[in-house]
Amino acid sequence: MLHALLHEMALRRDYFPASSQGPVTLYFGGGTPSLLAPAELKLLLQTAQTVFNVEELSEVTLEANPDDLSPAYLEALLSLGINRLSIGIQSFSITHLQWMNRRHTAAQAINSVKQAREAGFANLTIDLIYGFPSLRMEEWKQTLMQALTLDVPHISAYHLTIEPHTLFGKQAEKGLLQPLDDEESERQFLLLHHTLTQAGYVHYEVSNFARPGYEAQHNSAYWQQQPYIGIGPSAHSFNGVSRQWNKANNRQYTAALAQGLPFFESETLTPTMRYNEYILTGLRTATGVSPASIREHFGEQYAGYFSRHIEPYLQTGKLKRKDEKIYIPPQHFFVSDAIIESLFLVTG
Repeated sequence: MLHALLHEMALRRDYFPASSQGPVTLYFGGGTPSLLAPAELKLLLQTAQTVFNVEELSEVTLEANPDDLSPAYLEALLSLGINRLSIGIQSFSITHLQWMNRRHTAAQAINSVKQAREAGFANLTIDLIYGFPSLRMEEWKQTLMQALTLDVPHISAYHLTIEPHTLFGKQAEKGLLQPLDDEESERQFLLLHHTLTQAGYVHYEVSNFARPGYEAQHNSAYWQQQPYIGIGPSAHSFNGVSRQWNKANNRQYTAALAQGLPFFESETLTPTMRYNEYILTGLRTATGVSPASIREHFGEQYAGYFSRHIEPYLQTGKLKRKDEKIYIPPQHFFVSDAIIESLFLVTG
């Protein structure tokens, strides 16, 4: 796998448009990169900087399981230039962790944050999950209170999504798992929003909360439609005009690269697709979207369509207008999917 990742980087050195300044952030994630030894991470990091001609990275994030973060490993990560950790805590309940098939304990989760701080990491984020069938409001409140005691500058909280062909998806098909109803899910979301915003966090994207100045630079680039490149199985890339996604199966991905066969699919984005993506990514953030930008980049037809369709939401307060931007108030982020979908332009 390591060889395949290095090979893919070499093949894609010219992916970014000539006018692009190249990446300024790097994110190790999407799997379990904390399984890699420091020497392996160093090789990947240095190769990426060399291939894509990047002298300095402003943000280098590594996703990690709590039980992988020993003091020695943390010290090694910091020495490599990794300056942000995303720790997959998910829950502080041993019962819920076991249900999620997580191998760490609540004590390990708490200790991993403390050890990361002691090692010198100031920029930390933790992941939490809510909206799963066995989670009750009081338990969710306790999880949030525990998260606040850790005083990390960034928290990502995701509602459980039951995907087909996964363990939870198969259980749902057999009737062994019933998704949480929408009303209870919304109550848990509102508790999340009010608890963290009252504690000083900015709810800057549907699933993300940050102390001022600690918003994720890497993820924010996605939401601002900046070009990015993804390396590895299932990785997605965007260069401004087309999108590419790699084979999801590890063996198929590595075999294709070894044999010189296609390892990805791609599509060129039409104006309508680019407009819909702008709406999707922009309205998931507290910043929102700009009608003037829609007019400039997509034309009067798209601007008029957008203006007509936002009026009902402006009247109900589910959309707001400020400083020439249209945005969803964060307390309404829970229904953002429905709002965004209704603003898509669908062509025949």
